[in-house]
Amino acid sequence: MNESAATLLRTAAELAAYAPGAPGAPRPERAVVMTMGALHEGHASLIRHARAVVGPAGQVVVTVFVNPLQFGEAADLDRYPRTLDADLALAGAAGGDVVFAPSGDEVYPGGEPQVRISAGPMGGRLEGASRPGHFDGMLTVVAKLLHLTRPDLAFYGQKDAQQLALIRRMVRDLNFPVEIVGVETAREPDGLALSSRNRFLDAHERHTALALSRALFAARDRLAAQQALHARALAGGANEDRAAGLNRLGEARLAADAQAVARAVPDGGPAAVRAAARAVLEDAESAQPPLALDYVALVDPADFTEIPDDRTSGDAVLAVAARVGATRLIDNIPLTFGATP
Repeated sequence: MNESAATLLRTAAELAAYAPGAPGAPRPERAVVMTMGALHEGHASLIRHARAVVGPAGQVVVTVFVNPLQFGEAADLDRYPRTLDADLALAGAAGGDVVFAPSGDEVYPGGEPQVRISAGPMGGRLEGASRPGHFDGMLTVVAKLLHLTRPDLAFYGQKDAQQLALIRRMVRDLNFPVEIVGVETAREPDGLALSSRNRFLDAHERHTALALSRALFAARDRLAAQQALHARALAGGANEDRAAGLNRLGEARLAADAQAVARAVPDGGPAAVRAAARAVLEDAESAQPPLALDYVALVDPADFTEIPDDRTSGDAVLAVAARVGATRLIDNIPLTFGATP
């Protein structure tokens, strides 16, 4: 692992010429981790993951570019933190070889592009509905950076699950010659998802913000509990007659357990998952400072459409977005219905 700062490159020509190793040797496998800078431990986790995959002989390129096409308001763009010197140090310590930090003119010569990539129907859901045009801008810059960096693999965090799904769809639909790798969300010890925006939270706001991860974990635990009850019911662990018999014998606790097993809905039920998350988030709406909920949604990870209440099997993503003070935060957790407890 590189313990010094990563090499800073500013232009596509410099990056194309970057070829450490023996002269004339074939280019090693290259991984890219795309960021907008203000790197933190979540980015470091992506870089370490990329290094582990390509090995010591591979190249790990970290891009740092604050993409104006992704911001709806100029004030949000100006407010975004920029910490390039610290980014170089963190990237190098995590195993990055190069930080490619191009200027706006390098990425968009001649100004904003007239031709952009459309995110399609998925781009108008959830985050896309809250931030119109955001995903078109994101995909446009990702496509350009994939062309400029020419990686074999590209690593993205699961925290931005809708972004990850859209990048995978773009790569598949447009035949980009790159493998997209999703990496599990990095979290603080108390569960808060790591984000560059966390630095804007004061101590009281940060406490309120923990409701996002608590809601996700409560939903995950509800699903696990319901699936365990359903597994017991399938195994013949309880039925309504047994519950009634235990009640007649005065065994109220055992009767309640038997009834819960007997009435367990198959595989937890999406409605139960949504209810568990909403209960936590609704409590946080009366906290000081309060949480202002944007959405909580249980969606199909392939296209981010809502999961129907009668779904009994398959993968899902439970996603939440909310504002605490002036800071908007997102988080999500993957779930699997029908999994064996």
